[in-house]
Amino acid sequence: MARRNPGDRRKDAPINSAVRPRGVTVQLLEDIGAAFNRHDIDAIIGFFAEDGEFDNARGPEIFGRRHTGKAELRAFFGELMAALPDIQWHAIDNRVDGDKGYSQWHRQATLPDGTVQDWLGLDIFTFKDGLIAKKDTYFKIVE
Repeated sequence: MARRNPGDRRKDAPINSAVRPRGVTVQLLEDIGAAFNRHDIDAIIGFFAEDGEFDNARGPEIFGRRHTGKAELRAFFGELMAALPDIQWHAIDNRVDGDKGYSQWHRQATLPDGTVQDWLGLDIFTFKDGLIAKKDTYFKIVE
């Protein structure tokens, strides 16, 4: 029998946030990372609060570009996954402290023109009631 990754979930399996533990744990960060690596938009959005925010590292403001609310988050992450079908985030370290989660990662993707992106980064999560209130992303890019 094939061994499954603990964060794996069938794409057709329902997301039930009512059974998700309310505390911030390393396992929760691993589950979020697994959803991103599966490109499972429903699961990703299920981890966010209704008014959840994502601050992308790049953008016109000092905080980058902010995406707020599930509809905007779904559109952004959906476009990202469609544009970069092989994008993956490889966990380096996950830690928690109270309502904060810290996820250090190595991101790899191939652009449509064949250019390979190879970045190191960090997500700082703020949780409220077991859901992501804010995901703030920082990264380093080789130029």
